[in-house]
Amino acid sequence: MSHKHATDDPALIAGRPVRVAPGITRVLAPNPSPMTGPGTNSYIVGTRQTLIIDPGPDDRGHLDTLEDLAGPDIQAICLTHRHADHAAGAARLAEMTGAPIRAWPKHTRGEHDSAIVNDGPLADGERLMADGQMLTVWHSPGHAADHVVFAANTGLLLAGDTLMQAATVVILPPDGRMADYLATLDRLAELAPRRIAPAHGALIDNASGEIARVKAHRLRREAQIAALLGDHARSPEALVGRLYPELSAALVPVAARQVLAHLIHLDEQGAAVSTPGGWRAV
Repeated sequence: MSHKHATDDPALIAGRPVRVAPGITRVLAPNPSPMTGPGTNSYIVGTRQTLIIDPGPDDRGHLDTLEDLAGPDIQAICLTHRHADHAAGAARLAEMTGAPIRAWPKHTRGEHDSAIVNDGPLADGERLMADGQMLTVWHSPGHAADHVVFAANTGLLLAGDTLMQAATVVILPPDGRMADYLATLDRLAELAPRRIAPAHGALIDNASGEIARVKAHRLRREAQIAALLGDHARSPEALVGRLYPELSAALVPVAARQVLAHLIHLDEQGAAVSTPGGWRAV
């Protein structure tokens, strides 16, 4: 789940399969919203033996399309994370196809998570094969504690909600953690993908530039928050009013949680502290 902006990419049409790389097909789910942008991208890897990445919402038409495109030999239904816009359809698709669900192990269900049976927990560095396509699993927490990305041997990164086109990833504590997210961006930079296939929006061609841009943006925002604290005690909601004066009222609670994630990170660095009257700089 993330705060997205509209996109004018004509290929982002729900239900239309789009080849984003050799042996990798994207299918947009019909779940557009202020928090999902045009909707959730599901990916099918392989042509005969296949993997499905992020089946998306529990929408029968979308799941039927995934089943038809993936064919009868689906090796696994893999999740970047358990948020409902990515994973709510997993249980039904598993029933339809008999394919196992695979996700990063998680002991406590987050507030935005779908309930799943994790038939085969994913492991960091694990390699998944589908028709000669190889995906390497990398744990990438920050947006969610159980988040993983899938790095294809072609240089394409199936990035889930770590990065996305024309949008800002939302970090919602406690399942989301800013320190983890910044560390994940560093890890993705080390992986040096050529292109990014996000869970929301179109392909990102300048992968290294986008990773650097997003990290710089997050650090600038954190510096702004630290400067606004000064000697004054402020709530996350008050900080939202200063940082995003034009933000619609409906998005203020989510923005306040994002600000809280930065405040927690500042606290972890010894730069801010929560008091009964609000957050203060140290």
